[in-house]
Amino acid sequence: MQNRLSLVAHHGLDRLAAREHAWLERLNGVRLPDWEVGLLRLASRLGDGVFWYALMLALIAWNGWDALPAVLHMITAGLVGTLVYKWLKGATERPRPYQACPSICCLTAPLDRFSFPSGHTLHAVVFSAVATAYYPALGWLVWPFTALVALSRLVLGLHYVSDVLVGALLGGTIAALSLAL
Repeated sequence: MQNRLSLVAHHGLDRLAAREHAWLERLNGVRLPDWEVGLLRLASRLGDGVFWYALMLALIAWNGWDALPAVLHMITAGLVGTLVYKWLKGATERPRPYQACPSICCLTAPLDRFSFPSGHTLHAVVFSAVATAYYPALGWLVWPFTALVALSRLVLGLHYVSDVLVGALLGGTIAALSLAL
């Protein structure tokens, strides 16, 4: 079953990737100043989890144990997101854009091997949605950061547009379902 899913996914994702290469070449090929590339690298690295863990600790520091339900909700939704994206990456085995298209440069090291979906974007959306459900005033901080993380994954050559869009959709779905429970 896993191999069959992988074959079907490969075929569909390969056809989609061919269409996305031109977009990515434009995004990846933009001559950004070093400080902008540095900012995108930083956003990507902070999106590895550091930003979200720091936010959870800050919520507890500012709000005491009253923040515990929000933090536990973020952790639980994040774990579900990890299970979903790891399973999908293993099932689809989609190569990263810089691996499939020589004209796309990898501007920072990836955390794992495969591209689909963007785990960074998935988690950024999950954590932002859950955090702002409990603390709406955080929206000014977390949503722009989420957009920057998603953009960074494209410009740095790590993901296709479809990886980021599906990651965002999955993250939103996981957050919405977890908030509905």
